[in-house]
Order: sequence, then C-alpha cells, then structure tokens
Amino acid sequence: MKKLLSEPVRYLKGIGPKRAKSFSRLAINTVEDLLYYFPRRYEDRTKFSTIDKLREGGVQTIKAEILIKKERRSFHRKGFTITEVEVVDKTGKIFCVWFNQPYLKEYFKVGTELILFGKIERYAKRLQMNNPEFEIVSGEEDGRDESLNIGRIVPVYTLPEGIGQRSLRKTIKHALDEYLPAINDSLSFDIRARNTLLNLAKSLINIHFPDNFQMQKEAYRRLAFEEFFLFQLPLVLRKLKKKEKLGITHRVEGELVDAFISNLPFQLTPSQKKVLAEIKQDMAKPQVMQRLLQGDVGSGKTVVATIASLFAIQGGYQVAFMVPTEILAKQHYEKIKSQSQCVSLPEGGKVSAQASPKGAKSQGKELSIELVTGSLEKKKKEGVYLDIKYGKIDLVVGTHALLEENVEFKNLGLVVIDEQHKFGVGQRALLPEKGPNPDVLIMTATPIPRTLAITLYGDLDISVIDQLPPGRKSIETKLIDDNKREWLYSFLRENINTGRQAYIVYPVIEESFALDLLSAKKMYLEFKNDIFKDIEVGLIHGRLKQAQQDSIMSEFKKGQIKILIATTVLEVGIDVANATIMVIEHAERFGLSQLHQLRGRIGRGPYDSFCILISNAATEEAGARLSAMVKYKDGFHIAEEDLKIRGPGEFFGQRQHGLTELKIGNPLTEMQLLKRSREEAIRLLEQDPRLEARQNYLLRERLLQRFPEYEKLILVG
Repeated sequence: MKKLLSEPVRYLKGIGPKRAKSFSRLAINTVEDLLYYFPRRYEDRTKFSTIDKLREGGVQTIKAEILIKKERRSFHRKGFTITEVEVVDKTGKIFCVWFNQPYLKEYFKVGTELILFGKIERYAKRLQMNNPEFEIVSGEEDGRDESLNIGRIVPVYTLPEGIGQRSLRKTIKHALDEYLPAINDSLSFDIRARNTLLNLAKSLINIHFPDNFQMQKEAYRRLAFEEFFLFQLPLVLRKLKKKEKLGITHRVEGELVDAFISNLPFQLTPSQKKVLAEIKQDMAKPQVMQRLLQGDVGSGKTVVATIASLFAIQGGYQVAFMVPTEILAKQHYEKIKSQSQCVSLPEGGKVSAQASPKGAKSQGKELSIELVTGSLEKKKKEGVYLDIKYGKIDLVVGTHALLEENVEFKNLGLVVIDEQHKFGVGQRALLPEKGPNPDVLIMTATPIPRTLAITLYGDLDISVIDQLPPGRKSIETKLIDDNKREWLYSFLRENINTGRQAYIVYPVIEESFALDLLSAKKMYLEFKNDIFKDIEVGLIHGRLKQAQQDSIMSEFKKGQIKILIATTVLEVGIDVANATIMVIEHAERFGLSQLHQLRGRIGRGPYDSFCILISNAATEEAGARLSAMVKYKDGFHIAEEDLKIRGPGEFFGQRQHGLTELKIGNPLTEMQLLKRSREEAIRLLEQDPRLEARQNYLLRERLLQRFPEYEKLILVG
C-alpha cells in the first residue's frame, strides 16, 4: 500500500499517542508536517573545538566528559538553584553553569560524555559556558543511529516537550527513509531548470542531514523558493483578476473635496498630496482600486482616507471605514466629523463642481457620518442599520461589527480598512462583498521597506506617506533600568508641573505568580496613594467596559487626568496633543512594532516629547530590540530591524496575511530569490491562470492544501 504524507505522525515508529500530543503543540500533525519541520541551526561535528582553543566571546561546540558536578542555592534569590559541572577533554577543562534548572542533576553523572554548545564567557578569572545546550553521548545507540549525531553536520531542532535531539533526529530520518517515494515535486521541471533548483526529495534530505554545507545551502534555496512561490501565486492571481474586474468610476472632482481641503486647519504635506493623486487616479478608473497606504504613526493617513471617502460620497456612494478597536473607531469618527463640519451635500445627494470659498459652509444637507461598534445599544443599532440600508448615511466608521450580516449598504462605493494586520484575510474580504465591487483602501502604520512591500503585497498597489506633518516634534527615546526610578518619578513630576501629561504602559493588568512583572493595577494604586498622591492618576485597560474606557479617555483628553496607567489598549489610536511622556515598563516584553506604535501616541503637539523604556533585559534579542528603538525614529528602519531580529515567520504571520508562517524563507535576506519566485508566478499564471494544465495539477493541489482559504477567493469561478 502506498504511504501518504498526510498520515498522522502518531503512527511513525517510536511516537504513539502520547508523543504525538507533544508534536501537535508545535503544529506537527502529519508526516509532511514533520518533514517540513526544519532545523534551527547545524553543528559541524566532523571536528569539535578543543577546550584549549576556546576564546572568550566565541560560540563553540565541544565534546567533553563530566569530571565534577555540584548544585548550590543562590544567596541572592530564595529558591534559585545553580547547577555546575566541570568538564574535561584531553586539552583542558571548562565550567558549565545552568541557572534554576534543578532537574539537570538527574542527567549529569561523573564520567558521562556531553556535547555542549554555547557562548564562552569569563567569570571570576575562569572560562565558562552559561546555560549551554547539551546532548548526552550515551553510547547505547547502534552504529546507524550514532551516524546521525557524530562525525557529520548535525541538525539541531526546537524540541517538542519530552523529546530529545537524538530521538527527534532518529524519527525524522526514519520518516525520510520510509516516505521518500511518496514525495511528489509540485515545481515543474522547467521552473527548477530555469532557476537551478534541486528536486524536492533531495532538498528535504539535505535540509535535515546535509552531506556538506554547500548541499545544505542548495536545499535551503530550493525550499525557500518553493515557499515564496506558493506565497506569490494567490497574490499575483488576484492582481491579474483585478485588471479584469470592473468597479465604479468615481467623480473625483467636486465641491465637497475642495471645500474640505480648503477648510483644513493645516496644509497637506507634499507626500500626502502625491498619495492623494495616486488614489484619485485609481478611483477615476473603471477598474476596482486595491491600494495599500503605508505611513508612519502620525503621518496623516486618516485625513487622506477621509478625502478618498469624499471622492466616493460626492458621487452618491457610501463609504465603510473599518478599524480594529472601539477606541480607535470613536477617535476616527470624532476627527472625521469635526473636520467635515465645513462641508455639506446638496439636498439631492450629489454635488456640483462649484467650490465654496474658504471658511464658508456649502448649502444643503450635512454629511451623514455614523459610528457602529459592538457596544451600540440594540435600539440605536437597529435604527442605524436601517439608515445604512436605505442610503441615509454617507460614511460609516466601525469595528468588526460592520461585518455582521444585517449590516447592508444601499450603494457601497469605498471600503477603508485601518491597521489591516489586525484583521485576518477572510475578514478583509467580507466587507467589500457588501457593495457592487467597491474600491478598497487598506492602511497600515507598520511600514516595511518599499521594494519588499511591492513583492510581499503583490495583489495591491502601494502608496507611501514618508513625511511627518510640519510642527511634529521629534521624540527623544531613553533606555533605563530599575535603578533610575527615582530620577524617572522626579522627571515625570517636573513635566506634569509645567502642564504636560504622561502615559505609563505595563504588559500585564494584574500580578502573576508565573511572571515577575509589575502590573498596571498594582502600580496604579501605588502611584495614586503614595508616589503621586497629589496628582490625578487614571487607569485604563481592555477588561473595562467600553463606557468606562471612553469616560477615562475623555478625562485624559480634557486634562483632568495627568498620568494615565495603561496596558497595550493604547497601542492603536488615541491623540492627545498635551501628552508628552510615554513610559513603557518591562519594555523587553513588547515587540518592536508595538513599542513604535506606543511611542507614536506622544509628540502630537508642539511640545518636546520623551519615550522612556524601562528594562533589565538580559537576552541578546531583547537588547537588540530596545537598542533599535533608541537608535531609530523612522518606522521603516524599525520594521527592517524587526524583520532581522524576529525573522519573517512572526513579522509576516498568519494574522497579517492569512498565510501559514514562512518557515524557512527570509524575505529580507533573500530578496533576489523572492523576486525570481514572483517572476515565475507571473509567467505561469499568465499562461495557466487556474492551474488546470496537467503539469500544474500537483502545484494546484499543494496550493489549496496549504492555503485552503484561497479556493473561494481565487481559484474558483
């Protein structure tokens, strides 16, 4: 019977139901999942470093025997243990130390041989490895199994719970041996030949157990290309289909837009004007607009989206403006409503091309703008839904509530989606279905390098606002540790006494026994009752009811609250020009883009602003992240650093693209390979847009297997 790659991993030799649960936690459920579970690094065990050659600062692999082992308790932290072993080889000895892992004493026995990998550090005049990765050389394996672990380039994996490196290598090798005949290559011979790519079977063998580093590199290149190619196919096909799809030809010239722009209390930046010209050109065409608007925090994307909305409204169409949170929805609603007070529609609904003089209000009915969120009262909601259905509302600002089935539009002409990465690809597709092929404008304040964006958002045209409005103050960012708290509280008091306001953000609401973190609630009480008892302090977090959140934000905006303690509910939205200090506690617990978003909440007025990161982070990744925040102000640099530090798997994760994570390909370091994969995707789909040709059958099957949501969106109909 032919073996299938879709068979459950539990039936592989040595796994069974219990171990299958451990694999499942790492999304390894089938044999194919296991074969595509790639090593995170490799060790060259054809030659180990000898202890006498170890140098401080280097990362090395050694093979040595345990001479002495001991465990002691820390004098500084109650219940904290230190496990220490002294290991030797023929050339010398070195100490290896593990912190708070008391179970290790059961593994380490004098005379046991270990393979150790870690950074060499100097402590009290001696060299040591702190928390090195280790593998026990038991000597019990047969020669065949030992050949996977010694005398070769050895893969090192992130391990499922309760499974060791040796056991996992053995399982993967067994899967490759048993299931290799079942591996079919979804890339045609022509594509492989044009791009000098290995076949799939050879690539999978050499990504796990490479003959040499050159073969590992070739295997990586093939698998990364395949991943990029599958990623590109739906995007390219959407782009090709968009050219065929007729939408609305909007009347982009008119009194409404002219009156709105002339009455703005500020001048649009050249960058905003350039982006508006691109949107205007799109909306004037009969083809459906699908445009991504990138812009840093505070660059003025909302006003651009409002003007795009007026392009649609002045032609008699409705606009849906969807945002991820109620706080942001309310802010957009209030901002658009206040900016639009200077303009109105004629009673008939459509406008003439006659412009109003600056400061004058055009005659006719006012623009009808409404807010739709989940917390809307039932009676009010029913009335608003009816008004939307019968076209009495021109522009609707709302949250996910806009996706409800009973929200019907009379004539939806434009969909605006803000902070698009907060919505899944399925959610983003639902809203445009409520109208006759409306134009779509997607916005993000998480910019990525333009050349990368063009390739990764292949189905969208891209506009970038790369200037901040004049008058925006630069934000000074400082990184401090706990020892500077006295200075920080003095600095806060000094600024508040001059009339300014501050945010203090915490990663958690309440204390946790598992996490040694300061909490928003605890520190709110400490500030209110002790440190800042003479200053108005407020607390806002996601567990509060919407009415409470709105009330607290209103008090902060009015200046009644001087210090606002918060969780990441602040990450998106909220403009308070008088807020000039952003303090972020345990800054290492936040992602770079989160930190940048939080920093963007200040510096919105004419005052000097300061972002203060508090962290005692010890890990290299956290240090790199926080250093990038201090060094860079520009969102594009921040995003590039985020990609380098976190890798593409998290940066371009499932929520952002509706795709499974990029497991192996790094779009930042493999830009040429990404471009080649896109070129091949365009070439293929121009010839066979539905992948119906015989040589593309396996490719179509694989595409729908990995990204089933695209069957409805792209490949059918």
